[in-house]
Amino acid sequence: MPIKRRLLQALATATFSCMTCAAQAHFQMLYLDETALQRAADLDFAIVFTHPFSGGPTMNMGEPRAFNLISAQGGKKTDLRQYLKPVQWQSRDNQAAAYRASIPRELVRSLGDHIFVLEPEPYLEKEEDVYIQQFTKLVVNVGGVPGNGSEPQGLPVEIQPLNKPYANWTGGVFRAVVLADGKPVPFAEIELEYVNHSVDIKDNAFGKQDSVKAPQASFKSLSTYSDAQGVVTIGLPRAGWWGIAALNIGATKTYKGKPLSQDAVLWVQVRDMK
Repeated sequence: MPIKRRLLQALATATFSCMTCAAQAHFQMLYLDETALQRAADLDFAIVFTHPFSGGPTMNMGEPRAFNLISAQGGKKTDLRQYLKPVQWQSRDNQAAAYRASIPRELVRSLGDHIFVLEPEPYLEKEEDVYIQQFTKLVVNVGGVPGNGSEPQGLPVEIQPLNKPYANWTGGVFRAVVLADGKPVPFAEIELEYVNHSVDIKDNAFGKQDSVKAPQASFKSLSTYSDAQGVVTIGLPRAGWWGIAALNIGATKTYKGKPLSQDAVLWVQVRDMK
């Protein structure tokens, strides 16, 4: 995380009330129960800005600036904002403004990769006096046919997958390239966090049961760096959802007179071999 954000979080650990939030990373979730589909289906998304490992606290989201689908056939872009529905999301610690989206199956009827891209409104982290904006991608595949999921989408910041984000076995390795304005970002700071609980889309809530227990606070949010070519390599030790975030890599550094951290987020789904 950027130096200012890291220092302020370290200071926060001095008080009991902030001990838990200091060890967690902000992540824009673009959640779907299943990303590897046998055939086209209606898709129900949860769109929540939160701390995935701990299931909260959750931050209030503004109305997204863009929510697009890039189709498997021809790369057609569809504006999905009409499908957004504001909700109050129940996390472990609080309720906060979030969004749901129900996407009709007609939009994902083609075989191949369908890329969902979310551009949220910048969020003001008041304790740090800095705005955070996380450009977030999720790839859905229909029918197991390879597609365009690894192609960059021309975002200010993004993570370009080198593996299929929807087809990963537990214990495997996932690789991606960190991009800013289409160019690789060497030595970008990366945070990695596991969704450590169920996600109840219908009830707009996180489950109360943890999947794993962190032995110590530093295990809740893992970190690494991209290499000199901008490539990041991570292990996938457990089935479920993993969020990858490349921090503060955008060219735009201010918003409304305050510092702005433009982050890139990619979601990866992992399964056990059975």
